[in-house]
Amino acid sequence: MAIPYPHFIATEKAAMDAGLLLPSSPSLILTQDDLKKIAAYKAVEYVESGMVLGLGTGSTAKHAVDRIGELLRQGKLKDIVGIPTSKITHEQALSLGIPLSDLESHPVVDLAIDGADEVDPFLNLVKGRGGSLLREKMVESACKKFIVIVDESKLVKYLGGSGLAMPVEVIQFCWKFTAEKLRKLFEEAGCVAKLRTFGEKEEPFVTDNGNFIVDLYFERSIGDLKAASEAILQLAGVVEHGMFLDMATTVIVAGELGLTMKNK
Repeated sequence: MAIPYPHFIATEKAAMDAGLLLPSSPSLILTQDDLKKIAAYKAVEYVESGMVLGLGTGSTAKHAVDRIGELLRQGKLKDIVGIPTSKITHEQALSLGIPLSDLESHPVVDLAIDGADEVDPFLNLVKGRGGSLLREKMVESACKKFIVIVDESKLVKYLGGSGLAMPVEVIQFCWKFTAEKLRKLFEEAGCVAKLRTFGEKEEPFVTDNGNFIVDLYFERSIGDLKAASEAILQLAGVVEHGMFLDMATTVIVAGELGLTMKNK
C-alpha cells in the first residue's frame, strides 16, 4: 500500500531523518514500511543518553534499533544499554555496536520501543505474531515508559478484531490438549486454535524459549480482556499470551494524515 504523505510539522523531522522527505519536496508517496520507519524514528526522539532501553522485535522495531545504532555511531547518543527481546534483535543490535545487557543486571528499564499487531482504543495490544511475545512482555513490563509504533492498519475496535492471530506460547508437551482447552475457553467468540507452523513441510514454529505457539482466531469479541488473560494463564501448559494490557504509555500511529500520538 502506498499513500501520499504531505508536510506536517510534527512528522517532518522524523521523515527527513529517515531519508524519506527532502526539504524542497511538497509530498511523497510512501509505502506501509516507510510509514513504519517514520513512526520508529519519531519514537527514537524520546531516547536520551544514559538510558537502559528495551529493544523490540519485528519489522517496525527493526527501524528503531537501526536508528539507535546510527545515533550511537554519530555520537548523538552515548552510554546506551540495550535489552533485546529476541535472538534476532540481539544479533541486530550487536551488528550495530549497541551495548547489551539483561534484566538481571538492569531490572528497571527506562524506555522500550516496539511494534504491535493490534491496538485497541484503550491502547491494549496484541503482540507476538513474530513469535517473541514472552521476552517482549518480560522486558516491556519492566519499563518506565513503553512506546508502541504502528501504522494505522493496526488499529482495531477490539483485540482480535483484525481476524488475525492472537498468539499463545505453550510448552511442547501435549500441545494439542492445551490448544483444545484454549479453543473451548473462547468457544462463544467462535475461536479457532491452530498450531503455528512454517515452511513447505509445515513444521512447528519453535520460539526462542523452545516452546510452540498456538494462534487463536476470533469471529467476535472475547469480552473482558483481564478476565480472558487470567483464564488463559490458569491453563496448565500455557506459558504466556500475546495480549499486552495496560502496558503501553504512548502509541505513535503513522497514517495518511501524518503521525498521531496516543497517550495513556
